[in-house]
Amino acid sequence: LSPPGDSYGVLPWPCHALVLLNPQSGSGRALDDYQAVVQPMLAEADITTTVFVTERPHHAHEKVRDEDLSQWDTLVVMSGDGLLFEVVNGLMERPDWKEAMKKPLCILPGGSGNALAASINYYAGYDHVAKKKLLTNCTFILCKGLYTQMDLVSLSTASGKRFFSFLGFGWGFISDVDIDSEKYRWLGNARFTLGTLQCLAKLRVYQGRLSYLPMATEQGSSPAPRDPRAPVTNGHIPQPAGTDAPGSLPPDSLLVPLGQPVPAHWTVVPEEEFVLVYAIYQSHLGTNLLMAPAARLHDGCIHLFYMKAGISRLTLLKLFLAMSRGTHLDLNCPHLCYVPVRAFRLEPRVAAGIMTVDGEALACEPVQG
Repeated sequence: LSPPGDSYGVLPWPCHALVLLNPQSGSGRALDDYQAVVQPMLAEADITTTVFVTERPHHAHEKVRDEDLSQWDTLVVMSGDGLLFEVVNGLMERPDWKEAMKKPLCILPGGSGNALAASINYYAGYDHVAKKKLLTNCTFILCKGLYTQMDLVSLSTASGKRFFSFLGFGWGFISDVDIDSEKYRWLGNARFTLGTLQCLAKLRVYQGRLSYLPMATEQGSSPAPRDPRAPVTNGHIPQPAGTDAPGSLPPDSLLVPLGQPVPAHWTVVPEEEFVLVYAIYQSHLGTNLLMAPAARLHDGCIHLFYMKAGISRLTLLKLFLAMSRGTHLDLNCPHLCYVPVRAFRLEPRVAAGIMTVDGEALACEPVQG
């Protein structure tokens, strides 16, 4: 069921996996589910495991940053999206990150969000499922041993932080729901429904400037003009002269520093009042939220959504209900805009509201990716 042009690798056989598991994630059932559902399937598939149970935040980050990974063929994350975010950024902090990032990663849903697991289930052509069925499907994908490439987005903030993100960056309504509903983790996925209703009741507007570099308007036309010193070829960004010290991270070749205005060929959104801004790179924002049906694992695209102020609560609720089926764009709501982009910048007018990257909270400040 793979689109043409995707090349697949195959895990070695027998296979040794490092399983990073957060026992606190979601409603706290990850370890039980691992033993009941995952372990028997992996044993049957000849996949031996080393299980690493995290004991605190950043534990997995440190483990993959400092450990000799050569003893494992794949890294398996059994948690929500937050733990995978730790793992990706831990790998990118290694001096040998280029090699480390070639290690196949597998996500097994053990959290309340599980957006990447739901996306991979969708890309694999499986029916929409949740909970144990989604876990079984994702474990089955691991047992088959096929892996392919996944895009990462480089995010940098005005205070000088840099993150590598696999899922999405958000500001406004969706991020508020994500973080405000943390206190209902025990509800599992239902926490987001409750959080949505609460945030609808106190709907807020956020002021800021949003700019982006659009994808080429149609496939086959020439891409948007860019700095000729920074060619981009098929997902591989060649290093500009002078930055190829061993271990140096890939440069943000499409971006100018945050203090400077965006390049002239970028689009600046005329509105400056938003209910939400969300840049997503996978299909699903949650198990029941198919936000970007056109997204693929390795499409080189940031799917940018923004909602302008003035939308009614009822229309917003209708959009979220439609998003469970991925039909929200069919409603042609004039307040909801969707544009596929290669890069974006968001500059909040004041530090108001929570920003999130892959579901983790960030301080509100200018950011670009």
